[in-house]
This record gives sequence, C-alpha cells and structure tokens, in this order.
Amino acid sequence: MTERTVLVVDDEFAIRDMLRMALEIVDFKCLEADNILDAHAIVVDQRPDIILLDWMLPGGSGLELLRRLKREEATRELPVIMLTAKTAEDNVIQGLDVGADDYITKPFAPRELIARIRALLRRSSSAENTDRMQVSLLVLDGKSRRVYLDEAPLDMGPTEFNLLQFFMSHPERAYTRNQLLDQVWGANVYVEERTVDVHIRRLRKALQTSDMDYSGLIQTVRGTGYRFSSRGAPTG
Repeated sequence: MTERTVLVVDDEFAIRDMLRMALEIVDFKCLEADNILDAHAIVVDQRPDIILLDWMLPGGSGLELLRRLKREEATRELPVIMLTAKTAEDNVIQGLDVGADDYITKPFAPRELIARIRALLRRSSSAENTDRMQVSLLVLDGKSRRVYLDEAPLDMGPTEFNLLQFFMSHPERAYTRNQLLDQVWGANVYVEERTVDVHIRRLRKALQTSDMDYSGLIQTVRGTGYRFSSRGAPTG
C-alpha cells in the first residue's frame, strides 16, 4: 500500500509533535508547518494527501489558507480537517462553508482524529467507481469524479461529490441525517448532524449556474432529512 502523507499545520510544537508520532505509528508520512505561507509552499511542492489545519495561526488564519486552496484548481479537492479550539457553531459552520471537509475541536484524542483521516481518505479515493449517472442535463462521471451540467463542469468539493453520487445511486428515497452520515462519512466516524446540513447547502449551491438551477433535485423532507428526486429537475 502506498504511504499516505498528512500535512499538519499548527503553530504549537507540542501538538505537531504529538500528531507526528501518532501518525507515524500507523504508517502515515507526516509533514509539518507552523504558518500559512510555509504550509502553502509544502502543499505546492510535496502534494500531501490530506491537511490537518489549525484555525489560529501566525501571519494569517487557517481559514485564509483554506480559501486559497479552494480557489486554486490544483488543490481544490484536497481534503482538509480543521483543528480548532473554537466550538461556537458559527465558527464551525464558517469553516465548513469555506470548504473544510471535517473539523475536530481541541483537545482531541489522536485515535479519533486518525479514524477521521482514514474515513476522509477512503471517501476521497473512491474514484474506482466508474459509474456514469445522468438526470436530465446533469451528468456525474465516477471515473473522473466530475459533474457536468449541460456539458459544463461544475465546481464541487469531494464531500459534495460523494453526497451527490450517493443520492443519484439511491433516488426517490428519504434519508435521515444519521443515515447520510453513515453512508457518506462512514459509520465508525463521529460527525455532528449539522455537518450534513452545511454540505447539503453547498451541494445545492454547486448545482446552480447563471443559466440553470438544479438545486431542486435535493429535496428537504420535513421530519426526516433529505432525498434526491428527478422531479426537482427544471423543465423546458
């Protein structure tokens, strides 16, 4: 199995050292940075498989680096887990809205974090699925992990892609948030239910262009959760 590389971005040496030891014990390669400039240089030069990104950093916040990574084509789909002491809901949602795939609040257990890393890497490497699915003008290509609307590629993060892939594989059925967490995030990974709502909102936004709005494919089912329905596709 190819060694996977994790970039730890945190200004506290003790945390980086603890994470490096925990990651190397389970055969991850660990890269380290204590500021966003060095972190971005490492991302460009060494292409890690996933980033553990602290919120508060010298010379700029982790959120600034996250925004930059999501703007750039080469790093847009790079999985990111935010490490934060901020527990207020607005801060968590802000990080997820910018493009983080998951978050974990300090202090945390290294075993839980490693479980989340593995789950996120499994989701991000699911490109083996070569299914091509289509609803009206919306096409999902599992092999290239791209989504097209009227042949134009949509800008969509890896978690939104996985959600859409699951929904299109299981149309017209309502799923609770917990069921979606189990199916898309993994049954052995603890993620709060509100995380689903954030990614659903991002998926709906990704399904909207200046010319077409396919966000209606993702329907809210009151008292239950969400479902994917081809009846939500625009007509005419």
